[in-house]
Amino acid sequence: MRHTTTTAAVAAVLLLTLTACSGSGSGADPKTGPSAEAASTPAADPAEKAAADGTKELEAAVRAYSDAYFAPDAKAAYSMLSQRCQDAYVLEIFEPAVKAAASDYGKQKIESLTVDRAADGMARVSYTYAVPTLSQKQQPWTLEGKTWKYDAC
Repeated sequence: MRHTTTTAAVAAVLLLTLTACSGSGSGADPKTGPSAEAASTPAADPAEKAAADGTKELEAAVRAYSDAYFAPDAKAAYSMLSQRCQDAYVLEIFEPAVKAAASDYGKQKIESLTVDRAADGMARVSYTYAVPTLSQKQQPWTLEGKTWKYDAC
């Protein structure tokens, strides 16, 4: 029975970490349309925008987490989880899930990344991989101290 429970727990963690928050990503309220912020913000060069609003560090954190996750370097990826997520997942359950993802999909690199929203120490990030099922939409991240942490738990 213990093996079945452990296998189910590993499968649940893997499913949560790979598919967390795969919402619509449109930034629009389905009842009211685009947010006022999205409608009034002019398009800018992504590099200039990232430098101006501090999302450069967020983008680096997302890429570092992804690289560690698919390396697989479970300890490094685990250290990039928010405290809330570390409280929800113990390393002993998280580690087999990371190893399984790397075994199933190999090393993956983010192909495109968009910071959908970043304000008040919270962010939503969407990014894509060559394997579409791994792509994330509106994934939550949180700022703990001065470090961005994965918060999709």
